[in-house]
Formats: sequence, structure tokens, C-alpha cells
Amino acid sequence: MEFTTFLFYAFATITVLAALRVITTKNPVHAALFLVLAFFNVAGIWLLLKAEFLAIVLVLVYVGAVMVLFLFVVMMLDINIDRMREGFWGYLPVASGVGALIVLEMAAVLYRAYNQTDLSAEAAALNIGGTKELGLLIYTKYIYGFEIAAVILLVAIIAAVALTLRKRKDTKAIDPGLAVRVKRNDRLRIVKMDAVNQRAIDAAAAERAAAAAAAAAPKEAP
Repeated sequence: MEFTTFLFYAFATITVLAALRVITTKNPVHAALFLVLAFFNVAGIWLLLKAEFLAIVLVLVYVGAVMVLFLFVVMMLDINIDRMREGFWGYLPVASGVGALIVLEMAAVLYRAYNQTDLSAEAAALNIGGTKELGLLIYTKYIYGFEIAAVILLVAIIAAVALTLRKRKDTKAIDPGLAVRVKRNDRLRIVKMDAVNQRAIDAAAAERAAAAAAAAAPKEAP
């Protein structure tokens, strides 16, 4: 047995076991981690098939972004596991039928691929999943579609940020633009005032206080 064949069977076995643990484990965090393990092994199979781009996309997009988001959501939510598993046996026939249909479809695709013998040597040697060939196709033949997809994604990101951005009234925030454009006259104001005799003011205040006390004192009877 060649080393690449051994690696394929090892990756395939771990992938199948990890996928089974995804649907059989009771802890949703463990299920997400088993799914990450399955993605890594599938990426290894893509590398054995010389599809580097698909392997990199699977790791960066699904493992690095989607699964991390799933883990955060699962850990933040208080999920009742017992309530979720109440209708498990009721959905089992439908799930088994869908799973059997998927297995038959994959078997039909693999059977056709193994029995297909009219491939030319040039088509067999073409690396469909390589980054170089994919980049040449994207930036030459499908350049307009690629740019349209990029613009749509950019608009979606801006719309998501605009929809989730809310100004709260109970928070204090400083506008950085106003802080940068501040001037001296906006922060400090010099006012000219006449000189004041503090002693005279204190004496007048004392006289007023004495007069008020005398007026408030009760008068003696004659």
C-alpha cells in the first residue's frame, strides 16, 4: 500500500467517525469541535487530490469563521438539550431516508467517475482544484462575475453594519473628528472684568447680615 493511499484511508476513517460523533454526542460544543475535526480531515483529502484551493477555503472559511461563530453562539445560548432531543425518534425515519438518498447519489457519481474511460491525457493531467488554474479562470474568463460578486458582498457588509449600528442615549462618546479639529477659542474664553474691592464687599455683607438679625430679633415689651 502506498503512503498516499494510507493517508486517504486514515483521513476518510477519521472523517466518518467525527461526522458520526457530530450527530450522536449530547453536548453541542463537543459536536461543533467534532465537526471542526471532520473539516480538517476533509481538507487533508482535498490536498491528496491536489486541490489546494478547496482545502485552504475549507479551513479558512468553515473552520476559521463559520465554526468559530457557531461555537460562540452555542456557548452564549442556554440550550436545553433534553428538550431538543424529545422528538429525535420521531424524525429518525425522515432522516434515514434523506441519508440513504444522499448515499445513493454519491455512489452513482463515484460509479460514473470510476467507469469513465474516455478522458484524454490532457484532461486527466489538468489540476482543476489548483490555485493557479482557478486564478487564471477567475481573473480572465469570469472576471466580471467575480467583480459583481465582490461588490454584492461589500454592499451586504455595509448594510449589516448599518442595520446593527445603534446610538444609545445612556452612553457617553466622543467624536474623534471633533476632538482633532478643536481650537483654543472653543475650550478657553478670556473675559475682562473691572477690579473689585473685596474688603468693601465683605463689610457690606456683614452690615446686611447684622440688620437682618436685628430685624428678626423679638422686641421687648414696654
